[in-house]
Amino acid sequence: MTDSLFTQPMLQDRFRDTTDPVLQLEKINVAFDSFKALTDLSLSIGVGELLCVIGPNGAGKTTLMDVITGKTKPDSGNAFYDQDIDLMSLSPVEIARAGIGRKFQKPTVFEALTVMENLEIAQKNDKSVWTSLRARLSGEQRDRIDEVLELLRLGERAHRRAGMLSHGQKQFLEIGMLLVQEPHLLLLDEPAAGLTDAETEYIAGVFRTLAGKHSLMVVEHDMGFVETIADRVTVLHQGQVLAEGSLRDVQANEQVIDVYLGR
Repeated sequence: MTDSLFTQPMLQDRFRDTTDPVLQLEKINVAFDSFKALTDLSLSIGVGELLCVIGPNGAGKTTLMDVITGKTKPDSGNAFYDQDIDLMSLSPVEIARAGIGRKFQKPTVFEALTVMENLEIAQKNDKSVWTSLRARLSGEQRDRIDEVLELLRLGERAHRRAGMLSHGQKQFLEIGMLLVQEPHLLLLDEPAAGLTDAETEYIAGVFRTLAGKHSLMVVEHDMGFVETIADRVTVLHQGQVLAEGSLRDVQANEQVIDVYLGR
């Protein structure tokens, strides 16, 4: 495979220091009526880092992603992307265009369209579906789609309707729909859910390949998968950061053992 899929000169120019955060959240608070979904939550993701976020149901993981993508506006706090872009001032569409892509837990693909058509639409996400399908792809766009098809082992299924794919293949397709948009930061909600062991192993290798060229935040319950891919792990509990560090560090943390991992 060529490197062109991951060559992003403008992004590389901004990677001044690998310790710089691509995303920084500061004291984020979100409440729904009397329920506090996030409380003074602060975290950051380094440029090219693969961060795994874990925690029990109701810990605030989905709300965290909603805040980053603009779906939920926090009651207070700050969120900066690429050092100086204030996410709080942007709409969800503007955030996506700035370079943040999100994959939801349940695959959201156009099942009546082919794999190729899904990827074409994803590249032209500022247009209607049918306008996108009538538009001609540039050579560069077609090359990018071909590279994604190869990366995610979907080349032989390029002209198959997405609705005929297995669950795992749909998961791969949605990841591909993110990649053709060239996001700088990928938010991935339980990407290993429902995958076979072989698919889980393969997508872990894909993520390790992507890390360093992209920054990734992965919300996941499969601890074996987390152990395989994570640079760093953040544990959420009741809307707050309970612990963070290597997986070994958080597994040894007494508070994490009490509230999440169990004894």
